This record gives sequence, structure tokens and C-alpha cells, in this order.
Amino acid sequence: MAVKLFAAIDVGSFDLELSIYEISEKSGIRQVDQIRHMMALGRDTYHDGKISYEMVDEMCQILRDFVDIMRSYKVSEYRAYATSAMREAKNNQIVLDQIRVRTGLDVQIISNSEQRFISYKAIAYKEAEFNKIIQKGTAIVEVGFGSMQISLFDKAALISTQNLLLGVLRMGEMSSHLQMDRHMKNTLIEEMVDNELLTFRKMYLKDREIKHLIATGELILYLSRVVVGGKADKITASDFRAFYEKVLPMTSDQVEEIFGVNRDYGALLIPAAIIYSRVLELTGAEMFWVPGIRLCDGIAAEYAEETGAFRFRHDFTEDIVAASRNMAKRYKCHGPHIGFIEKQVLQIFDSMKKYHGMGARERLLLRIASILHACGKFIGMKSPAQSAYNIIMSTEIIGLSHMEREIIANVVLYNGEEFNYNQVILSDDMFRDGKGQMTYSDLTILIAKLTAILRLANAMDRSHKQKLADCRVAVRNGQLVVNTSYGGDITLESAAFENKADFFEEIFGIRPVLKQKRRLS
Repeated sequence: MAVKLFAAIDVGSFDLELSIYEISEKSGIRQVDQIRHMMALGRDTYHDGKISYEMVDEMCQILRDFVDIMRSYKVSEYRAYATSAMREAKNNQIVLDQIRVRTGLDVQIISNSEQRFISYKAIAYKEAEFNKIIQKGTAIVEVGFGSMQISLFDKAALISTQNLLLGVLRMGEMSSHLQMDRHMKNTLIEEMVDNELLTFRKMYLKDREIKHLIATGELILYLSRVVVGGKADKITASDFRAFYEKVLPMTSDQVEEIFGVNRDYGALLIPAAIIYSRVLELTGAEMFWVPGIRLCDGIAAEYAEETGAFRFRHDFTEDIVAASRNMAKRYKCHGPHIGFIEKQVLQIFDSMKKYHGMGARERLLLRIASILHACGKFIGMKSPAQSAYNIIMSTEIIGLSHMEREIIANVVLYNGEEFNYNQVILSDDMFRDGKGQMTYSDLTILIAKLTAILRLANAMDRSHKQKLADCRVAVRNGQLVVNTSYGGDITLESAAFENKADFFEEIFGIRPVLKQKRRLS
């Protein structure tokens, strides 16, 4: 691969950023330029729920300047992503259309889980330090303008991520109408943070030991420059505590002078320091690693991976699977049954490659659906499929878009309910997701295909005793033949299998057949 010039654009809650990168197989990723324009887009969204016309006009002017800069560099490809401020704005589609018409840029709104996954790839690009740190209990913490994210590792796998509405700009808007002095405002922020973090600790940390925190985002970069003077990328807990005690009583003028920022930005740094301090106390971590990455770095890493310019040693797909398994465990899913179903859906999927027309990403969605298909029973036995749908749609899964999560939720729903091609539950967001131009019909057919496979695999363990654990699956003479040598009674599995065979045949045009090979006595 020759050297490519690639541009990444981040339409964030507090600023617009353009970064230009050289990307090649030989040299990897090298940033050659960076331009940032401070603009509190989130102030409109978090206060009024919409982005004002004046803000749209300013944004389009800046983005036009970005386009001119990209042309001057002769950039070959770009990606432009918008995050929480645009994501939560009620008029976001009108704003995106204005940007497209007035600048020619196609800006995609990404889900929170996609945003964090992209940033995660930028951290993982620093492979040597990253792989060393995550061997012990680790959490990635990003305090942003709209929210904060805490992602947990277990044995080098990213297993859980939670988004908390504790962004510094959002909290500022929430408290802007209150008349109070600086000390009272800091106390209020501490109480708001503690309320959310204590709930997080009870639900997700429990006995988990956190030794290291990986701190990302723009705010920690400013804080770390003062804590360690820009001389290191690691901050010990004791150094941060000493810094925190020093900075907390500072006036606005002192903050602006010490950090070298304007008043608007300076007003956000103390709340950020409060949040990082509370996270440090909550987890008992020994140090922060500040890798110095921004979202644009993650966008470049994602592009380099997809184009083959860089190959990560870390398996990100397994992170998504591990997070799903951790979710299934939280909802008390039957482990042996889940493991069996996961194995069988993959057997069926792989044996049907010539017939279903799906790829690796759909295989992953099916795998996750198999892991989560029974989580609704935790809520109640009366309508477990509907409960499972609600759980999946209410839970963030790292690395999945809203569209993908909705596909999984529908597959799990129709695994337990009658499939109706005209009543598949799809939100409008499905069609605005930047990953493709799938119509309602396309998505319905995809959901039907995945549902048919999951139903058949689930029927193969109707007794939850894994009787068909030795089975082999193959397409022969227009049939999907499932062979087992199990010598006992499989009446329950056979009846369930036959019951699900009609829908499978309806979708794929291939009849599934279960054959039991009798052992000679």
C-alpha cells in the first residue's frame, strides 16, 4: 500500500477537529497536521434539545475551511463523525443535510458504543504499553463534554462499558441556573458524581480489582500537563491527589493562567479534575496512563485497519463477544446451553455460506444473539422474548452500532415469537446509521435469516441437556443434514427441530433434517 493522506473530522460537543494523517503499511499512522476550533455545540443540545441556526452557520463555515485544508493536502479519503451533541439533538437530520449541502461533507452520527470502540482502537495502536498495562485489572476512563465512559478489562479482554451522563459541559448546563459560590458548586458536582459512581461500583465492580486507569479525552491532556509538566504519560495516584488539592480552590483567573486556556474552557477543567479524582478513589487504582489520543486518532486507526495498512494483534471481535458473555452471565443465562447454541449457530452459518449470502459481521451478530437469547428469563418467564428485546435495547454493547443492536434484539425477540414480516420493530435510526443503505425490506430479510438459524440451533437443545453435542452439520442433496451419534432419547429435540424446519426452509429453500446414527451393540 502506497502512502495515503487521510483526514479525520470530529464534530464534538465542544469543538470541531480536523486531523491529517499519512498512512502506509511500512510506516503505519503518522499525524501531519491538526486543526481545532472551539465551539460549544453541546451547550445548545443539552440546554434546548436542538442546535440553533447560528450554531449551524458557524459550524458550516468552519467545516468549509476544513474542506479547503483537505484539498490543499490532496487528501484521498476522509471520515467525519459526530458524537453526543449531534446524536441527541432533535434536529440533527436537518443539521446534517445543511452540512452536506453547504460543505459537501458527509458527516455520520455514530453511537456512543461505536465512539468508545474507535477511541479504544487508538489506545490499542500503542501496542507495547497497552498490552503491558491490561494484563492487570484495568479500566478505560474518558471524561468528555457530554458524558463519561468507564470500560472494564478482565484478563486482557474488554468485557463491559458503561456510559454515565457526567460530561462537564452537561453538568455545567444542569447547574447554570443555580446561584452559588465556587466551593458550593464543586461540592454539588462531587455529590452528583458520587451518586452515579457508587451505583456503578455496586453493579459492575463488586470484587473486581482495578490497578490501572487508562485516561483518554481532551480534558485529561490539559490536566496531565500540569500534574507531570508534560514530561511523562503516567500519573501516580499520590501525584494526582496532590494536584487535586492544589487546583480545587483556584479562581477562574488562576485556572486560565496555569492551564493556558480561555474562560469557557477553564470552567470545564475543575469539574473534570473532580470526576477523575472520584474515579481514582472509587477504584483504588495506583496510576493513570494518559496515552494522549483523541477521537480522530481512533478514526485513523479504524481506517488503517480496514484498508489493511495496519493489523492489530489484539482481537477486537473477541472483546465484543466477551462483553456479550458477561452480559449473559449478569442475567443468569444457563452457561452450558448458551455455549451449545453458540457452537451450533456457527456450524449452521458456516455450512450455509453458499446459500445465505451473509458475511463475517452478520456471523458476529448471530453469535451475540445466540449468547443473549435467553436473558429475558431473568425478568420473568411469561414473556421472556419481549423482556430479552428490552434488555438488549437498553444495554450498550461495545463496538456495535444502534442498527446492529436492534438487529440482534429483533432476532432474539422472534426466536420466541411468531415472525411477521410486516411487524419487525425497527426505529428510524436504522436508516440514518452511516454503515449502510439498507431498506426496511433488506433489514427484515436479514433478521429473518438470522432468526431461522437461531431457532433451529435452539431446537437442537430443547431439553437443555446438550444431547446433540457431537452433531455434524452439512448441506447434502438440497438438505441441511444434522447428524448425531447420541444413543439416548432425542424425541424432544426431534419434535422441536421439525417444528422449526418449516420456517428455515421458507427462508433458505433448504430443508433441515435431523438424523440419529444408532450405535451397534
